[in-house]
Amino acid sequence: MDLRTVPNPLVRAGGRALRRINDRHPWSHNDHFHGWILRRLPARRRRALDVGCGKGLLLSRLRGRFDEVLGVDADAAMAAVAAGRFSGASSVAVRHARFEEVDGEFDTITMVAVLHHLPLEPALRHAAGLLAPGGRLLVVGLARADTLADLAWDLPSSLLNPLVGLIKHPQPVRAPVDDSGSRASSEPVMPVRDPAETFTEISRVAREVLPGARPRRRLFFRYTLAWTRPPA
Repeated sequence: MDLRTVPNPLVRAGGRALRRINDRHPWSHNDHFHGWILRRLPARRRRALDVGCGKGLLLSRLRGRFDEVLGVDADAAMAAVAAGRFSGASSVAVRHARFEEVDGEFDTITMVAVLHHLPLEPALRHAAGLLAPGGRLLVVGLARADTLADLAWDLPSSLLNPLVGLIKHPQPVRAPVDDSGSRASSEPVMPVRDPAETFTEISRVAREVLPGARPRRRLFFRYTLAWTRPPA
């Protein structure tokens, strides 16, 4: 039920028109949910871990809210960009590492558009093991569209997306292009992967591994999942 694969020519033509608008007025669906994360931080804020920290924008927003903030990214280029961003910050550390290599104890673990890059159940179990009692896991994720319920969320998201882009980024992008006609950029490209699990599958596994977890569908092709480890 993925709108990108619908064969109807009118739907496909409409999708191409929306993509042209979106390309000219881009905005980050992931950054859009940073406010959701910041509103749900726990009371105790000693250490935070941002998994798949990318270029470090969420790290910059967690900085100052915790005594220590650690960002990890499995992509060396992304980790290097984030590390350079916080080279003089004593309270922020960035590591080029896979999530399963992380140890320690954290009061908050955040994952934004990264859980679908990881094996679902082991990643959730590892996150639960890293959280201090009362600590909170906050996930903004992507799921594979598969049902009419998914379509009911994706369709308004597709229609609203260019409107939000026009509001957030009213000036059209005029980035330089390379020899092939593609937009050129000196910054490393963030790794992209289509999600394999559906929202139904993610919700089932999350509730099995994290009793009391609250997965929710959201507009703009994302879901959220919040879980608090019970006090000792």
